Amino acid sequence: MDELSHRPVLLQEVLAALSLRSGGIYVDGTFGRGGHARGILEQLDPQGHLLALDRDPQAVAVARALFADDSRFEVVRGQYSMMGQAIADRGWTGRVNGILLDLGVSSPQLDDPYRGFSFRHDGPLDMRMDPESGVSAAQWLDGATEAEIARVIRDFGEERFSRRIARAICAERVREPIVTTARLARIVAAAVPTREPGQDPATRTFQAIRLHVNHELDELRAVLPQAVNALAPGGRLAVISFHSLEDRIVKDFIRVEARGDHFPPDMPVSAEMLSPRLRAVGRLIRPGEQELRENPRARSAILRIAEKLHG
Repeated sequence: MDELSHRPVLLQEVLAALSLRSGGIYVDGTFGRGGHARGILEQLDPQGHLLALDRDPQAVAVARALFADDSRFEVVRGQYSMMGQAIADRGWTGRVNGILLDLGVSSPQLDDPYRGFSFRHDGPLDMRMDPESGVSAAQWLDGATEAEIARVIRDFGEERFSRRIARAICAERVREPIVTTARLARIVAAAVPTREPGQDPATRTFQAIRLHVNHELDELRAVLPQAVNALAPGGRLAVISFHSLEDRIVKDFIRVEARGDHFPPDMPVSAEMLSPRLRAVGRLIRPGEQELRENPRARSAILRIAEKLHG
C-alpha cells in the first residue's frame, strides 16, 4: 500500500478529541504512516510541536521523509514504554496538551507478506513490529511448550480451542519447523472444529501470537500512567483500540484514574480528598457508516477520551 493512501482511523474524531491548540505540544504514540500526524500538524502554528514514536523502522523512515523540513515535528524510534522518557528529555513533562495512542498493527504492516502479520498472505512467520529486535513468531513457536502456546492463544486470542491448536502446532513442528504464515494458518484451520461466521479460523491465533511476540498489552499498561504524568491540566488522552483486551485495559485505567485515591470503604472522605487525575470525556466512539464503507478495517475500532484534571 502506498504510504499516502493509508487511511487513518477515526481521523476527524481524534482531532476533535485532542481539542487542538495551535501552539500546543502533542504526542502521537504510533506514527504508522502519518495520517493522524498530518492532521495534527495541519492545525498547529509555527510554535506548535508534535513528537511521534514508532518502533517499526519502516514507519520511522516514512516519518523522516515526509516531515524532514518541518521544524515542528520530531520522530523517535521506540515502543510505548519509552514515551515518558522521550517527553522528559524535551522538558515537556506536565506540559503536553494531547496524546494519541493508536493501538495494534497498521495496514502497511498487514499488507506486506514479508512482515508475517497476516494469514491472508503467505510469507515468513515473523510478526515483530520491530523486525530488528526480539524473537519472531516462528522462533517462539519453535521453542515454547505446548502449555505456553495454549495459554497465549487462550489469554490473548480468547480462543476456546486453544488446547487443540497448541497440540496441533507441537505435532506439526516435530515434522518440520513452522516458518510461514500459510502453514500456521492451515494447521489452525485443521485443528478448529467449528467456524465463526465471517471470520477465518486463524484470526484469533494470529492475534494472540502477535500480541505476545510484541508484548503489546504490557506496553499499553506501561504507557498509560506515563501519558497521564506527561499531560498538562486540561490535556487530552485519546486511545484507539481494536479488540476487547486492549479496550478493557484502557477503560479500566480511565475508570480508576477518574475515581481517585483508594480509601477503605467505611472511611468518610470528600470528593476533593479522592484527587482523581482524569475525567472520561463522552462515551466511546466508533466509526460511522461512511468510514466503514471506505475503510472496512476500521470496523472494530473504539476511541476513548480522557482529560487530565490537575498537575
